[in-house]
Parts: sequence; C-alpha cells; structure tokens
Amino acid sequence: MNENVAKAGIATVRTAANLFAPLALRSVKLKNRIAMSPMCQYSAEEGLANDWHFVHLGSRAAGGAALIMVEATGVTRDGRISPGDLGLWSDDHVAPLARIVRFVENHGAVAGIQIGHAGRKASCEPPWAGGKRLRSVEQGGWSVVAPSAIPFKPDDPEPVALDERGLTAIQRAFQLATRRALEAGFKIIEIHAAHGYLLHEFLSPLSNRRQDEYGGSLENRMRFPLRIAETVRGIVPRTLPVFVRISATDWVEGGWDIEQSVEFAKRLKALGIDLVDTSTGGLVPDAQIPVAPGFQVPFAAQIRKQAGIMTAAVGLITEPEQAGAIVKDGEADLVMLGRELLRDPYWPVHAAPALGYDADWPIQYGYAVK
Repeated sequence: MNENVAKAGIATVRTAANLFAPLALRSVKLKNRIAMSPMCQYSAEEGLANDWHFVHLGSRAAGGAALIMVEATGVTRDGRISPGDLGLWSDDHVAPLARIVRFVENHGAVAGIQIGHAGRKASCEPPWAGGKRLRSVEQGGWSVVAPSAIPFKPDDPEPVALDERGLTAIQRAFQLATRRALEAGFKIIEIHAAHGYLLHEFLSPLSNRRQDEYGGSLENRMRFPLRIAETVRGIVPRTLPVFVRISATDWVEGGWDIEQSVEFAKRLKALGIDLVDTSTGGLVPDAQIPVAPGFQVPFAAQIRKQAGIMTAAVGLITEPEQAGAIVKDGEADLVMLGRELLRDPYWPVHAAPALGYDADWPIQYGYAVK
C-alpha cells in the first residue's frame, strides 16, 4: 500500500468510526468509545476514596466502559464542592485511588481522573441534603475563593477575590495533584474547567470582573485556565493524554459561549491538550437550559470541526443507536455516559448486541449469560 493510500485509509477509518471501535490517545488505547463521565459521589472523608468508590467505579469497568473517569477531585482541601468530595491534596490520597486503578485496568478499562477547584461553588452540602452553602466552620464549611467577589447566589457570602499569591498557590496545587494522580497510576488526567467551578469562573465575563491581566478581554479571561492547562500538560508524560472539560455555553446572554469555547479549544490544542470534554452550563443558578436528548452534542461537534481537536459528547445520551450515531457521524470521538451508567452499569455490554457487536462480558459472568 503506498503512502497516499495508507493516509486515505486512516482518514476513512477515523471518519467512519463506530461506538465499538478502539480509540488511540497517544500511547493509551481505549477498547471502545464509551466512557464513564466523572460523577461526584459526596461519600469521601477527608478526600479519601473508600469501598463505595471502589465498587462504584469498578462495576462500570466490569460493565464494559473503556474509560472510567473518577469524579471531580479537589486539588486543595478548600477547593472541594462538599466535605464529601475526593481529594488529591495529600500523599495519603494516593494509595486508595491506586487500588481502584488496578481493578479498573484488570478489567480492560483505562482509569482517568478529573482534577479541579470548585471556586465560589465550594463548601456546600451534598445534593441529597439540599446542596446549600455551608457558611461556617461549625457547619463543616470554609471560606471560598473566586476570580471576583461575586457570589454564586445573591444570598451567598461573597467569595474572596484571588490575588497573584493565591493564583500561584492554586497552580502549585494542580501541579502536585497531577503528580499524585500519576503516582496512583492514572493514564488520563482531565482538568475541570466547566460547570461554574473556578476555571470556568475565570473564563466567563459573568463571574470574572477583574481589572487586571486575568479579566476583561477573552485573552485575559483565558489566561489562568491556560496557565493551569500548560502546567498539567508539562507534568504529564508526553505518552499520556490530557483532557479538559468545559462548559461550551453559560446559556445566558453576555456570558461564555460557543464562539469563545472554540477559541479556547484552539489554544488548548496548541498547548498539547488532546480532547475537549464538552458540557454546558453551571455558572449561574437561573440559566434557562433547553434540556433534551443529546442537547449538548452539537457543541462537541462544532468544537471538533472548528478547533480541530478531539471531543467527548455528554448530556442525555441514553440509547445505543443514539450514541453510535454521534461517533459514526463525526460529532464526537468519545461518548461520556453519566446517569445512564448509574441506571445500568452494564450499559456497554447491553448496547453491543443492539449495534451488531459481541457483548464483552467479564469472564466471571460471560459463561453464564451468553
């Protein structure tokens, strides 16, 4: 086969990929295009993973997902969404996570972890307790930080606007958390820059009213998130991929939007980021979001096309045919499932026959159910 034909063949395969085709991400190979989206469990104590996390994540690896992404994990203790969040601010967090990584890999999946800082949305109750802001140490809460002293909700206490010293400390925390994630054995690191948390707060003009080099223009608002992306990418070996999750729109006029997201994705690609995990919303509590099956997929498709970077699609993806079409039509390279994997940890092995593929049951189950 000559070189031109080979190149054409590769392009054809990439364009016509299916949900159960492997996906190469640098040296990491996913066995299919189905990933478990990072979903907070609010079940840790002092950031430590426990048996709940082990079973929650391990069961989805046994269920056939190619990538198991651990929930938003705080790079600092005060950067957690709730007191029950996982953390990577201490070396003590490494061993419990490494146990999960080993199990996930033993069942043919790749282990990834999302690291982030909750910014002005930190220090909250878990959602089943109401999700309200914990306002005092007595309640189990703490002071929160943000780009500007603008609370998430009008009746919340004002966050502390970060100065350069605070920004440098958070950058250092991302650096150390990345090193600990690698020590635990994770093959994919995802930076959380979505859903109204700290890095998203810097990107959006609705939450970033700074007058310095980190506020105002798009270039300035992107500055700190890009600084974090460059820091993480510089630590992760070149053989391993780095993702960034973004909210492609705030769903509010005058906020962060898809056009800015495309520019941000281009800059991320230039830094060596491999994939943009494309979600939406979360910055303001009163956004009117047109929730419907696959409602966020067009954003992933636009970023993939216009920024020339791989994307993951998320958001009310529930049916095998729906997920298969997203990949086949070139709207995204990876499908991230959240609630549907909560409902059915074995969604991938149930989806395979529906799309004409063999179900990849774990050997302990396969002999009995095939």
